[in-house]
Parts: sequence; structure tokens; C-alpha cells
Amino acid sequence: MQFESSIDDRSFDVKIDSDNHSATVDGKEITYELISQSNGRLLFRTGTKLHIIDNIEIDKQNISFSIDGNFVKTVVKDEQELLLERLGFSTDELASVGLLEAPMPGKILELLVAEGDEVEEGQPVAILEAMKMENELKAPASGIVASVSVTEKDNVEKNQTILEIEPRG
Repeated sequence: MQFESSIDDRSFDVKIDSDNHSATVDGKEITYELISQSNGRLLFRTGTKLHIIDNIEIDKQNISFSIDGNFVKTVVKDEQELLLERLGFSTDELASVGLLEAPMPGKILELLVAEGDEVEEGQPVAILEAMKMENELKAPASGIVASVSVTEKDNVEKNQTILEIEPRG
């Protein structure tokens, strides 16, 4: 599997061969062992060195973690994302153009549209109650509602998909 990892202003080409427990990072081959512990910690061994990886958080391409107590943030792109980028497409934009996600945890009080409905960008499509306030959620694009992933009175988490719109044109 081929990846690109960016940390600060530096990018690394990474190729992982999980069958042989090896990786090539910027042309340099390393062998490794990865051990998962029940507390969510990973032990990463390469050669005679053992590294402790903790506090792993993944949000799409953004990954943050601590390794040996040092905090690291990286952006990881896979082969498909790199190809789309070379062709001039932004994978985040493509994936999210018609996707409405909960901006915060809360409860769906009312759905104002159903599957098959035609909507205009900015049109109210749902009411989300969060922190005792009602928030009007608006359509992120004009088009047809392709799917609704929640029902009224559902509790939702931040970034949970509420509905998807098949954009026009």
C-alpha cells in the first residue's frame, strides 16, 4: 500500500508491505513489528528500538498521536487520494459536497425533508437541539436528497452523517 504522510512542511513517501512487516520510507527500507495492547496503546518495534504510540486520534486524513511522549500531527493520503489530487480534484471536496454532518452532538428534533425531495443549497433540512438550543441545519448543496441516515428524536454525535444530497449538474 502506497501513502504520503505530511508532518509540518515535510512529506514522506511510504510504502507498506504488511505481509512481510516491512515499509519503505523515502526509499529507505525498514522492518517492523506492531503490537496492539488492550488499553489502545501500540508498541512499534524496528530493529532494537521499541517505541510507544498513544493518544491516537483519526479524523479522515488527519491523524494525531504521541510517540515516546512527543505529540505528532500528520496528514496521510492513500494511492487513490494522491491520484485524484494529481488530476486536480480535492478528495475532501468530492466526498463532502452533498454530505450534511452534525456540527455538534445533539438530538434531531425535526427532519424537514425526506429521501427524493429536491432541495436548494442553504435550504433548512433539519432541526438539531444541542445545549438546549435549536439549530437549523441547511442543505450543503442543491439537488435531490439521496438518503436520510437519522430519524426524528435520534441522538447524534459530532460529524455523524444526517443526510446526503445528490448534487445537481
